[in-house]
Amino acid sequence: MKSSKIIILLLAFTFFHVKLYAELQVDADHVILQDHLSGKIIYEKNADDAIYPASMTKIMTAIVVFDLLKKGETSLDEMITIPESAWRMSQSGFSSMFIMLNDQVSVEDLLKGIIIVSGNDACVALAEGLSGTEKDFVDLMNEKSNEIGLENTNWANSSGINNPDNYSTVRDILKISKYMIDNYPEYYSYFKETTFTWDRTGGDPITQGNRNPLLYKNIKADGIKTGFLTVEQYSLAASVKYGERRITSVGSGFKSKNLRSSESIKIINWGLKKFDTIKVVEKNEVFSSLNVWLGKKNRVDVVAAESLYLTIPKRKKNTLKAVIEYESPIKTPITKGQKLGNLNIYRSGELENQIDIISAEDIKRANIFSRLFKSLNYWVWGDA
Repeated sequence: MKSSKIIILLLAFTFFHVKLYAELQVDADHVILQDHLSGKIIYEKNADDAIYPASMTKIMTAIVVFDLLKKGETSLDEMITIPESAWRMSQSGFSSMFIMLNDQVSVEDLLKGIIIVSGNDACVALAEGLSGTEKDFVDLMNEKSNEIGLENTNWANSSGINNPDNYSTVRDILKISKYMIDNYPEYYSYFKETTFTWDRTGGDPITQGNRNPLLYKNIKADGIKTGFLTVEQYSLAASVKYGERRITSVGSGFKSKNLRSSESIKIINWGLKKFDTIKVVEKNEVFSSLNVWLGKKNRVDVVAAESLYLTIPKRKKNTLKAVIEYESPIKTPITKGQKLGNLNIYRSGELENQIDIISAEDIKRANIFSRLFKSLNYWVWGDA
């Protein structure tokens, strides 16, 4: 047996430097930009400073509800009785879907009221309807934050209205945005709907538009959420998808609605123009085969244990190598899912990434006669 290497691809690649940041000036206090598939942060400004997330809080509110839906602990057609606490929110000048006291409203309509029209009344109604009290629901929000790995966030209510104990960072808001897009694609589609008509009981239907200004621009935006508090000013988590590529930004401290829109578009366009996303390998996708020792097959198909995408700046090019490293030939029997080696990504001879390579199939040992013949052949000719 010997260590073997297979160079499977060459890519044009370079790492961006801080000087690229100088090309982009964003008129906001806190900003972060991420290439979604690779997870690469390609721009940031005061990304870990504390902010009041305002209605971006509703991203986490939606995640908790999506989680309950996924676990079967509620359903889209479950009817929620509207409590007085939620109804009063709609009478107090806050953004609302204008639910009626003691009305019966489905979980799906309340979700749309939260996501599309930023209804604070809908947040309270869902929180109390699903958890008994808003405080208990907020406990779920904070538990989910710990699970996702938020480092500088605390939720104090489900809506994001004024509360000094409701704080986060644009980095943490980006984390929950990515988590939601990755884990709840069937529900994330609500975020791109531009209008919601609430056919309320005892009144005329109310149609309101989505508050995300990027949905009305020709930039392929499909989410996520605006926010506003006087102390924080305007904020926006925004995501656009071009083909398979996705770019997500979070900004807070925009001085006006117009700047929130124009500066968010500027940073997203900058990310799209300056960088490419390259797929190196997709999880569970067969991309090579390796030599097998004394098996019923001579080679085994292999897959990567996880996907790997790289963010590549477009200005300068270096060479990147992806190499399979394993002990050849591989002894049988081989079990599907068994680790067989590594896919190593090198830049200028330095190891940059490493992913486990696993078997895509079971391979049994050959019969005794085949093993004797192959062993003799190996003894005479070696691993030729």
